[in-house]
Amino acid sequence: MLTKVLIANRGEISVRILRACRELGIQTVAVYSEADRQAMHVRYATEAYLLGPAPSSESYLRGEKIIQIALESGAGAIHPGYGFLAERSDFAQAVEDAGLEFIGPKPSAIVAMGDKLVARETVTNAGVPVVPGTEGTGNLSDDELLKLAPQIGFPLLIKATAGGGGKGMREVTNLDEMPLLLKSARREAKSAFGEDNVYLEKLILGARHIEIQILADKHGNVVHLNERECSLQRRHQKLLEESPSPFIDEGLRQRMGAVAVKAAKAVEYESAGTIEFLVDKDKNFYFLEMNTRLQVEHPITELVTGVDIVKEQIRIARGRKLSFTQDDVQINGAAIECRINAEDPHNNFMPSTGRITHSVLPTGPGIRVDTGVYPGFEITPYYDPMISKLIVWGETRAQAILRMRRALEEYKIVGVRTNIPFHQTMMDSHRFMAGQYDTRFVEEEFSMESISEDKVTHPDVAAIIATLVKHEQTERAAHVVRRNERDTSNWKWVSRWERLTK
Repeated sequence: MLTKVLIANRGEISVRILRACRELGIQTVAVYSEADRQAMHVRYATEAYLLGPAPSSESYLRGEKIIQIALESGAGAIHPGYGFLAERSDFAQAVEDAGLEFIGPKPSAIVAMGDKLVARETVTNAGVPVVPGTEGTGNLSDDELLKLAPQIGFPLLIKATAGGGGKGMREVTNLDEMPLLLKSARREAKSAFGEDNVYLEKLILGARHIEIQILADKHGNVVHLNERECSLQRRHQKLLEESPSPFIDEGLRQRMGAVAVKAAKAVEYESAGTIEFLVDKDKNFYFLEMNTRLQVEHPITELVTGVDIVKEQIRIARGRKLSFTQDDVQINGAAIECRINAEDPHNNFMPSTGRITHSVLPTGPGIRVDTGVYPGFEITPYYDPMISKLIVWGETRAQAILRMRRALEEYKIVGVRTNIPFHQTMMDSHRFMAGQYDTRFVEEEFSMESISEDKVTHPDVAAIIATLVKHEQTERAAHVVRRNERDTSNWKWVSRWERLTK
């Protein structure tokens, strides 16, 4: 039985896992780099241990050090979260070899589905359609990829075989620019995932990015938790997700769900995972890849299904069966997630670093904020710039949009620039409200110009107005109604006077 879990990650996902463990009565162990010494996940954990310097290669990617800490602290399992070591089969195998439980899929499943080339071959053999690209497995050299590219046709994508999150991915429009883009993609993949193998994939224009969440236990039970719409992206990085998708009908939902379950069973998958698809305008869907880990956007699925995915992961690691069946999974309402990043949407989304001096989180019905920062915490250039995930639920998609508008208006962060204005503009977009968008929408058709010029070009004026508004709110909150000079209320005095005059 698991009584202590080490979380091999940082930021909001570490805090999310820590909370799930706390609710299950499990002690927790956090690891941190020198840059994260004061991080929230360090404060929340039962114990915390230093990994090393700030760069991830010297801290969060040190698998051997993490396993050593788990053994010394008495942890019986390691949860990798997402990113870093989450999809490294060698790390999962090393965890098992050390006699620890890896809260995730088996190493063999990570090999089969974590490597995108192997995954494509696996699902193709199972009869699942895939996006055209470089078929087969193995490492292909730059010369081999350059030779195959014209056969696939442009535009196409260079994609890292390992990891996810848009890392090691480049869009190619012609053969002349491809050599430099190959080198760039390999370099980024090496930095992010520790290996630089890449492959080619045809770019389907006008497509929707739809993913199916699955859960599988150690007893052969596999269920899907319906879909998430992840088409709103910039440079292949997801910015906003929603569930259910406004594009998917019930028939297509069930067909895609059945294919996702089939793909998971083909590799005897365990734990949480996500099957990603591209869906064209005619609602033909193609297997894209499988993420053999917990997804960043898992909270919207939790809100519309009522399933705590992280707790289910831990129960599966304990050897228990899923606590529900496929027939129990129903869609209740609609949920939207906005990724709040430390970046400037008015300056080509340039990263913003610095110390958060003030933060006001939105609250109220249907609102959830998953975060790993607090006032006084410093956003550094070493890691992903995500500050938090703002998630809302509504009985309908329209209500969810209205709640997200209100939540974004309430959300205040001072000290770094954020992409909150981007999300506010998106919530006002007619195309978004109508659900008429695809993976190219943000980069090719969406514009921030609907925000007035004053807000963009006169930051001093905006700062003064914000200060005045904040002062007014503070004065209103501090207003105290003085006690009446009499010892009783005016109503009692009036009644006494009426009795005396009778």
